[in-house]
Amino acid sequence: MSNNPILLALLATLGTWAMTAIGAAFVFFFKTIKPHVLNTMLGFASGIMIAASFWSLLDPAIELAKSGPLPAYVVASVGFLLGGAFLWLSDHLLPHTHIGSKPGEAEGIPTHLRRSILLVFAITLHNIPEGLAVGVAIGSAAISDTQSMMAAIVVAIGIGIQNLPEGAAVSIPLRRENLSRTKCFLYGQASGIVEPIAGVLGAWLVTRMQPILPYALAFAAGAMIYVVVEELIPEAQGSKNDHSGTHFATIGTMVGFAIMMILDVALG
Repeated sequence: MSNNPILLALLATLGTWAMTAIGAAFVFFFKTIKPHVLNTMLGFASGIMIAASFWSLLDPAIELAKSGPLPAYVVASVGFLLGGAFLWLSDHLLPHTHIGSKPGEAEGIPTHLRRSILLVFAITLHNIPEGLAVGVAIGSAAISDTQSMMAAIVVAIGIGIQNLPEGAAVSIPLRRENLSRTKCFLYGQASGIVEPIAGVLGAWLVTRMQPILPYALAFAAGAMIYVVVEELIPEAQGSKNDHSGTHFATIGTMVGFAIMMILDVALG
């Protein structure tokens, strides 16, 4: 199976999608989610993504770029900034809204889509770099001597872990939109559908065009950091007047970062 990185990327991202679906299924057991729990969950997802961005993506990109014609820091910086620019452009084009935002505060191009759909679009936008990160890491391990396949699998494990609370953070708040539990679950798990697509695309690109590999790793890192700083952390902070929400978000971020760091260093 390790000789077929595209198939492995598909299986790995189907696994991360399944974790999103399991998280979304929490809506069948819980009607609401307390603000401090939501803040902690979003902070936890942020910590996982920050740690994965460096240890699983940016650091390997720098190592790979050292053997190229350009300085490694140039390659890593260009890929990293392009990843952020891609998400910035997507953020301005794809209509979406965020958890906790008020009606009429949709972003992206104007649309008459329902708020519930716009909420799903927002999380779908988050999942593009997550799927891409898994696919690129697996493709890199298949064609490179500097990164093991176990390190790539660790990326998928980390993304899967953070998808569990993220799926719940989508489906449960949708109950406030007067949707049935079944619809909330379907919308919540649907936000993860893009991960297998992005994962297969990432693995295919790096295995077909090896010179772009360090750029692709840095690109995925930049895209994930953009999502964390632009959306996840601000949403995790909750109300500006709720200082306890900030503390829960911070603790969640620290714990998520530590768990991903341990996974990557110990297993990768």
